[in-house]
Amino acid sequence: MSFKLLESKKVFSGKLIKVWQEQVEYPDGREVSIELLKHPGSVGILPVDDEGQIWFVRQYRHPSGGMLLELPAGTIDPDEAPEITAAREIREEIGMAASALTHIGGFYLAPGYSTEFMHLYLATGLTPNPLSQDEGEFIQVEKYSIKDVYQMLDKGEFADVKTVAFLGLMRPRFYNHLR
Repeated sequence: MSFKLLESKKVFSGKLIKVWQEQVEYPDGREVSIELLKHPGSVGILPVDDEGQIWFVRQYRHPSGGMLLELPAGTIDPDEAPEITAAREIREEIGMAASALTHIGGFYLAPGYSTEFMHLYLATGLTPNPLSQDEGEFIQVEKYSIKDVYQMLDKGEFADVKTVAFLGLMRPRFYNHLR
């Protein structure tokens, strides 16, 4: 199957996102107008300390109308490797550095309208090493036992898709902590 880009026009350019209007020809000959948000990509981090606590941020998210409990995450800077972003973001968001960052996988957050691909990292060997938070962030750090986190997940207490997906992906790795 062949999808052909016929036209691409930037209609908005902001600090973080760019919105494009594109015309695409589908394999059956139809021409479709698609609006898409171009994003540089991001990282999601699941920090686990030596006591088996998972670290979260409770962060103000204006579009949601309030505070959300979520795993640390951040946007990849231009020409930056995702693992460098992950190392920086956990220092900014939870004040801890990781001696080990293990790439777990990744996914598109909203492929119907966005190019944002999130790389997922398990962060272990945590030690205090804070960086200043980004301007505009309002974050409270919280940590919970692995067992409590999965009880919270099963009760639907997380509303952030990256957190729900990443915790679901990691459930088999934490199986021994859940019994």
